[in-house]
Amino acid sequence: MILIVIVLATLAAGIGSVWVAAWLMRAGLGRAQGQGVGPQHLLSLAAGALLATAFMHLLPEAFESPIDPQALFATLLVGLVFFFLLDKAELWHHGHEHAPDAPGHAHGHPHSHAHPHGVHVHGVHAHGEQGASRMGGWTVLTGDSVHCFGDGVLIASAFVADLRLGLVAALSVLVHEVPHHMGDLVVLQQSNANRNMALVKVSLAGAVTALGGVLGYFLIERLDFALPYFLVVASSSFVYVALADLIPQLQKRLTARQTLHQVLWLFAGMVLVTVVGQLAHHH
Repeated sequence: MILIVIVLATLAAGIGSVWVAAWLMRAGLGRAQGQGVGPQHLLSLAAGALLATAFMHLLPEAFESPIDPQALFATLLVGLVFFFLLDKAELWHHGHEHAPDAPGHAHGHPHSHAHPHGVHVHGVHAHGEQGASRMGGWTVLTGDSVHCFGDGVLIASAFVADLRLGLVAALSVLVHEVPHHMGDLVVLQQSNANRNMALVKVSLAGAVTALGGVLGYFLIERLDFALPYFLVVASSSFVYVALADLIPQLQKRLTARQTLHQVLWLFAGMVLVTVVGQLAHHH
């Protein structure tokens, strides 16, 4: 039963986030020039959801185990360094900072410089149709698939620990993948005029989340004694993405009104995760 739930949840997080991203782009949301939901709002929502999931759900569950807290804190530290190294190697580059403001406009970058002529996703600079066509989008899809596989393993570890934790983790993955997939779709649409084909390709990459969930389930089932460590590693992934990838993009010189909106959307992400966790717990 739990395996079926994991498959459904990972598919919802992996593919659902792609469809939500496509819908937002088609509706004109997530763009800097829009008057509604902009990229800063989506990033704030995702950061809040990830931080709340890690600190309010996954870590408390892990520390309820009889394992020495010092060992779990050491795992958290090693996990943060590990994801940093993967990010440096361009193997775990989430690309949230490349949520499309508008094709061809400047995009903020966490390393304090801008790429004014295209979209930068998973280390690929797409300078208009020529750059995207040259890469064929395969680098984007490969990096996306690796990342989605890891997300599936993390979601599975949360479900094995507790159904409520799994639902919260799946929701957080869905929310933080939306800006990422918006960037992916922009790059692929520049290399292929067929928008539906771009959506299919990114959806297939998102479906790899289910593969990670299934393999993660069988792995954790055989290593159940290590479940608290899996939860801490999942937390380190969420914390790293939020603090190293998302929040730095929110540190911009903004008006008081824009800053207030950022903070409100950040808390909205936290509240969303908390409400879902409470509902799942009561159910």
